[in-house]
Amino acid sequence: METAEKADEPISTGSPKVARTVNWGAATVVGVFAGMLYGGSKEAAASVSKDAEVMLKLGSTPDKREQYRLMRDAMEKRFIRVTRGSIIGGVRLGVFTAAFYGLQDLLAEKRGVHDVFNVAGAGSATAATFGLILPGSLKWRARNVALGAALGAAVCFPLGWLHLKLVEIANEGSLAASRDMDQRGEARSGVGAAIERLEQNLSK
Repeated sequence: METAEKADEPISTGSPKVARTVNWGAATVVGVFAGMLYGGSKEAAASVSKDAEVMLKLGSTPDKREQYRLMRDAMEKRFIRVTRGSIIGGVRLGVFTAAFYGLQDLLAEKRGVHDVFNVAGAGSATAATFGLILPGSLKWRARNVALGAALGAAVCFPLGWLHLKLVEIANEGSLAASRDMDQRGEARSGVGAAIERLEQNLSK
């Protein structure tokens, strides 16, 4: 009987998620959209000077057909620049975000705890990797790796500490709210039981 009951129990195949870690997929999606927004807005701001040149050409061109052609070409080129900037920005920031949070999850799983050292280590390793793949000579890449590792750790350490503190505060608030709801439910159940007893006494 005991063996049959044990066979009916579900077997968990995945490793438990360490507390306070960020969802990798959601963070990557947010990074992709943030990169697309940044890259597109950057290219749109850079197109202002080129739009001014087009306006000057329009003022010096009396032909209406030529003005229409210039406007159409300028709008097409601007659309292509903004689209290309959005795609490149989304890919870059998305890959960086995926690598950063993936390393955080890996470190948290290996160490069994998620703390500020995981955030600093993931930031240092990710920045060093991106410094390595940048174009340039071997000496230039080595300089980028050392600089990226130092800056990644220096920037991510305080940001990770702040993030973990905010998560702790949010968890404390949710626990307090759940306790309040439980107390309210217990009070309501006590009032309901008193009403039922009163109805039973009246029915007698």
